[in-house]
Amino acid sequence: MQGWAQNLRSMLPFQGKHTIRYKKVNMEYSAATSIEISDFGLENLLYAVTVCVDHRLRIWNLQDGQIVFTCDLLNAERTPQDVGKWSIDPAQSNLVRIVGRGRGSRICATYSPIGAGEFKFWKLVAKDSHTIVAEDMFPQLSLVPPTPSSDVWTLADFTVANPAEGEMNLWTLWKNNITYRVQKLDVDKNNMSEAWDRNWDGVYAETNVLDVQTSGACDSTDVTEKWLETILQPGRFTKATLHTALSIYEQGLGVARENVRTKGLAESICTVLGSAATLNRGSSGSMDYEAFRASSESQWRRFYRLLIELDRLRGEALGLALDHDADMVWVVCTDLVSAVRDCSALERLYYNITSSDEDKLQQASLVNTALSFVDGFSDSFLQVCDAVLRSELFEVSTKTDLERIQYFSDKSGFWRAVTDEDCNQVVDVLGQNFNMVTDSLYKQVLDLIAAPEGAERRKLRHPLSDFGNKLVMKTVQDSLELQWKVCFSQLILLVHMEFEFDEEQDALHNRVDIFSVYRQLVDALRRLELLRWLGKTEVEVPMGRGSKSGLGQGKKAGNETQVVTALEANVGHLLGFEDVTHEPLAASITELVANLCAPDSDIKISTTSIQCSLIRRERADLALDLAPFCDQNPFSIYVQARVLLALKDFAGAAIHFRKAAIGMGTFRFPQCDAYACVGVST
Repeated sequence: MQGWAQNLRSMLPFQGKHTIRYKKVNMEYSAATSIEISDFGLENLLYAVTVCVDHRLRIWNLQDGQIVFTCDLLNAERTPQDVGKWSIDPAQSNLVRIVGRGRGSRICATYSPIGAGEFKFWKLVAKDSHTIVAEDMFPQLSLVPPTPSSDVWTLADFTVANPAEGEMNLWTLWKNNITYRVQKLDVDKNNMSEAWDRNWDGVYAETNVLDVQTSGACDSTDVTEKWLETILQPGRFTKATLHTALSIYEQGLGVARENVRTKGLAESICTVLGSAATLNRGSSGSMDYEAFRASSESQWRRFYRLLIELDRLRGEALGLALDHDADMVWVVCTDLVSAVRDCSALERLYYNITSSDEDKLQQASLVNTALSFVDGFSDSFLQVCDAVLRSELFEVSTKTDLERIQYFSDKSGFWRAVTDEDCNQVVDVLGQNFNMVTDSLYKQVLDLIAAPEGAERRKLRHPLSDFGNKLVMKTVQDSLELQWKVCFSQLILLVHMEFEFDEEQDALHNRVDIFSVYRQLVDALRRLELLRWLGKTEVEVPMGRGSKSGLGQGKKAGNETQVVTALEANVGHLLGFEDVTHEPLAASITELVANLCAPDSDIKISTTSIQCSLIRRERADLALDLAPFCDQNPFSIYVQARVLLALKDFAGAAIHFRKAAIGMGTFRFPQCDAYACVGVST
């Protein structure tokens, strides 16, 4: 009231030395702190359901302003002298929610913040315009919500969903400083006591923090290039966050701002961080490149930690929002919104790796063992394994399956980093001679990354909007990293188990078809690597035309352009939903992304057609990066020749043209659905 009076005084015209006197007014205990409006499915009626400061539930008829119902928020008997003890802080405005679709009745969920906090569910029935009957649905139960952990958590908001008639879900938002957690309860009206104790599900909160490997002598990527790729990855940090962090960092180093402002963002970051690392001579008189690499790595990690801290402030949760039509819950944060979607089969297993269901115990054991086994590797060994894996992914091998596995083991040499303790931990979980590992178990694990059932029969009638495209692409990035981590660790563990035996008859390939498993893992990693490249590579497309606009379009197609990922520009038009009205969006997004990332996906990605599109955009350099993913048929070789021709590599182009000409006469060109491959300009 004091602030209101001051604002009122500032709006009045100045009249000499006249002043306005005001005094503080105590808020009425009957004042509403939380309110929901509903018509109860009735015509020409509107009710306000309020939770008031005096811990009472009041329902108002908004036509005449009369109170038609009132009771204690917990349906308890209280004396008038207890008003101060049971008063609610007026700042708590998220204490009541209304759901229901019937005529003349609604379900009301209220939360009392007094003490440990307690929920109540009421069935409200409107007999007439001034008579409402409220029934406590669970009068014998004390519905105190469980906190996410043993830390101090505060219930910041809740919402109630009514996805179908007779169904009800309770969502709660908990906060601890700027950290938040979301929980969900499937309400069972017939057995509420057991449901309240056992049916709570947690929501995994994406931290958006990736562990970056330390650069070493075995790393083929320069320190600066690796960190720029990590920090400037599309969707990772906003430009405002990057500029703010750079400003703070350069002030700490004392770098002259005039020398930085005139440069681009990437160049400015390199200039500021590079000024703190110097290349000096070692004790032997030669350049100490190792010390320079370590110094540069240290500066980049400090800058990265600063970015993470600034980005965390953007993600402080403010409340929950429910989209009733799509049956989807959103967490509204200070500078972003976070969608709550269903977990895929792999995500559900991974996030509950230590508390899996009984029928998933062996799958969880195999996945967890592989992850723990690889976690013990140093960054240098991981870099070598990744380098050897690239030859498996992109080179056509004439070796047998056993020779390929042997080659991977010999070239990577990861067995040098494996100790007896590491081997014993694997044996302790998987059994002597890895008896737990069977063809059936591997099939169950590989099914976790397979396309959802019925995906190939879905008809995507509704394309993605711009916002939906951003949401799906962010989900794809998260899913790619998880699937890569699981598949890569499974490949390493498989190679380790194959050569970990004392007698030849105990070799794993004698009882498990490891060669088929190895090929399936390589195929899965190849598709994931392609999607990762598309997801981190940015291209320019005409503005305002959506994901389809960039296909086959040159820079002259429009005056204004926008920067999007190659995944959005070349694959976005293949994504969408079958039914936006009756399809739960939280589950549909997960199924769509799982299908896109699956090695057996029906969403075909033509790398050759993408190369044609990149040439039309005058980005032949990016088209060349896609060459390892392309087939070796005559048409693909012909496109490679056009790429090299655009890059002025005439000798390489001539060789490819000759190779393509050999089989071109008998080769049937594929039908391009969305790309223009005729008359590619160079």
